[in-house]
Amino acid sequence: MTSNTRVVVIGAGLAGVRLARRLGELGTDVTLVGDEEHRPYNRVLLAEVLAGRYSPDVIALPEPAGLVRGRVTGVDRAARTVHLADGQAIGYGTLVLATGSNPVLPPLRGLFTPDHELPEGVHAFRTLDDCLGLSKAVRPGVRAVVIGGGLLGVSAARALALRGAQVVLAQQSERLMERQLDPAASALVRRHLTGLGVEVHTELRVRDVRCVGGAVRSVEMADGYALDADLVVLACGVHPRVGLAKAAGLEVRKGVVVDDELRTSDPHIRAVGDCAQHAGTVYGLAAPALEQADVLAASLAGDGTARYSGTRALTRLTLAGEGFFDLAAFGETEPLPGDDVVQLTDATRGTYRKVVVRDDRLVGGVLVGELGTVGALARAWEGAEPLPGDAPLLHLLTNDGGS
Repeated sequence: MTSNTRVVVIGAGLAGVRLARRLGELGTDVTLVGDEEHRPYNRVLLAEVLAGRYSPDVIALPEPAGLVRGRVTGVDRAARTVHLADGQAIGYGTLVLATGSNPVLPPLRGLFTPDHELPEGVHAFRTLDDCLGLSKAVRPGVRAVVIGGGLLGVSAARALALRGAQVVLAQQSERLMERQLDPAASALVRRHLTGLGVEVHTELRVRDVRCVGGAVRSVEMADGYALDADLVVLACGVHPRVGLAKAAGLEVRKGVVVDDELRTSDPHIRAVGDCAQHAGTVYGLAAPALEQADVLAASLAGDGTARYSGTRALTRLTLAGEGFFDLAAFGETEPLPGDDVVQLTDATRGTYRKVVVRDDRLVGGVLVGELGTVGALARAWEGAEPLPGDAPLLHLLTNDGGS
């Protein structure tokens, strides 16, 4: 089956669903192909499902018309056809890769069974199936080790603790969420987790996963220390899912290389979201993926001016429910020599605010706790305009800007 006008989108995550819905609203013939059996869902909220706060139905996305469930096995660029595992062949005028990313599985001894499967009790934390598997296994008192102290690891550790698990969080680097947070903010995250009963270890490298009868029993550190474990959660980051693109002969570096119109090296194939690399950057965040989807929808609907110029992405982590915790970070949170820095800290309330200003421009900031100023700060940062000369730097942290 071929088509000269149909847009086929591979991937039913946030970016793919947003694009398919936008195109459908604009009257474009679009087919969305997703390889998960569940309704499309908001991956950002998986930790809330694991914590027991939301059911899977709550995080479901509106399902676009024309959704096809199946695994894509290949792309025939010459015939402009997508092939599925069940034998279907879907023709396209424009193909969009929104294939997302895969979890990084660290090179640990004992991580895989002889059949190249994860042992019983070892879970990645990327899909709804991963989440449901963890939810089924967790119970009060279960010993859980979370490997990785980034945004995902922190969220997973907290969710497991709220379900009553005895949680150890093992982070290889010197602090939690080091890519987004400065040391002071990271310390507040650690204090929050510790208050929930999570045992946090930094500068600790996991070496082995020990199993008995095909089920995990402990993890061993590089220094020989062993942690008993009934559950192990792998939260070691993600990498772009580019296998289809590589097999089709498209230009791939870290991700699928795209230009300002989200075109790949094949003019009939575009890419958006976690799998796309624009101007050297793979974002791996929801906000850029949605912005790319909106730009591409406008472009495919005939807007000749639609261009993607990059996203200045703000990281936001809201840990609701018991022990509410809220943080936001953007730009450069560590100052360079000559930068101006303003910090406000309230140790009693556990709040922290910091901005970095360079040449009268806001270049970064981090806020923990009360985020009333985050809207005004984000707008100042995203606009990259010189700050008003009559406004003291302290004003940036104390005026909510109407947000």
